[in-house]
Amino acid sequence: MPENPYINVILTATLTVVFILACSYGLGWLARTVVKSRGASLNQQSNAFAGYLFAAPWIVGFLIFVVVPLGFSLYWSFTDYRVTSNTSPQWLGLENYYNLLFEDDSFRASIVNTFYLTVIGLPLQMAVALFLAILLNQQMRGERVFRMAFYLPVILGFNTAVLLCWRLMLNTGTGIINQMWRAMAEIPGVSHLLRATIYGQEISAAFFLGINNGSFNLMNKVIEAGFPAANRIPLWVQSPMWSKMSIVLLMIWGCGAMMLIFLSGLNNIPKELHEAAQVDGANSWKRFWKISFPLLTPYIFYNLVVGMISSLQIFEPIFVLYRDNQPLVPSAISMVYYLWQKSFSHFEIGYGSAISWVILVIILVITIIQFKLQDRWVTYDVY
Repeated sequence: MPENPYINVILTATLTVVFILACSYGLGWLARTVVKSRGASLNQQSNAFAGYLFAAPWIVGFLIFVVVPLGFSLYWSFTDYRVTSNTSPQWLGLENYYNLLFEDDSFRASIVNTFYLTVIGLPLQMAVALFLAILLNQQMRGERVFRMAFYLPVILGFNTAVLLCWRLMLNTGTGIINQMWRAMAEIPGVSHLLRATIYGQEISAAFFLGINNGSFNLMNKVIEAGFPAANRIPLWVQSPMWSKMSIVLLMIWGCGAMMLIFLSGLNNIPKELHEAAQVDGANSWKRFWKISFPLLTPYIFYNLVVGMISSLQIFEPIFVLYRDNQPLVPSAISMVYYLWQKSFSHFEIGYGSAISWVILVIILVITIIQFKLQDRWVTYDVY
């Protein structure tokens, strides 16, 4: 290869294009040959050739970048493969999976933390998304501006720059989140609500930390300490009892996609149903609970499935917020973060591959259970 980097890039791009064209033509020719062997007409042969010719780039890319890596990952999960070692992968059988499921306390902690984000964070995220969708469904002035504002976090995503801004906003002393918290605490009646929120959050966080540590002394201390003082503020990125809640806050901030799904569901509900209920004397709450909510269950189910898959794979907020704060990593580590840690920090590719397949099985089992249970509460009658 030439030493000039620009020529290397041009040659690599040219060879890539040639490879794609050759694979496309080869796959199209193979499809036409198969169809021809079955006695198809010339028109059918031509259609098969054209179809597979244009579909070939995706098919080849799927095989090269998905199927082949999956095969290698499955094989490596049964071996002691380390990138830094010069030796070939050593076959271990089910040893990686046994250590992972029965002896690895860190992985157990990552499962507990991930399920915390799923059990507590996902319902809060969906509730806020539904609340925003109901507000935007009122046909208010400036509706498009509000839609854009609430959907903007989805466009920004969990990239590093945004998460670093959140890290500054969640700072205990100077962060804007706690500045707003202090301002709201001065409102009569709101202070007790905020203190109750801190109390409930710290008890739940201490309970999950107790599951990780095998001891509930911290939870008992929180309960014995009683209601927090009036000047207490959340320690978002400074305390292990608030590390997971800061991730939940980011999940709620990014609920714009769910909001749009709920909004489309509300717009698809026939207005005649609400008008008839209003004539019968039903108030706004009864119309929502008896009409809107049952007809929104397909959209709730979709957001639940997609949201659960996303929360079980959460990684970026934990990586950016807590990678440099090692004392807090055990309290916030997720399954995917632990996968990254083993694979790309400790270079234990075999063990990391085993983690990835366990995560896949967990997500698959939970998703199957959701689809099995949907008939009990999802209503498709009107649709």
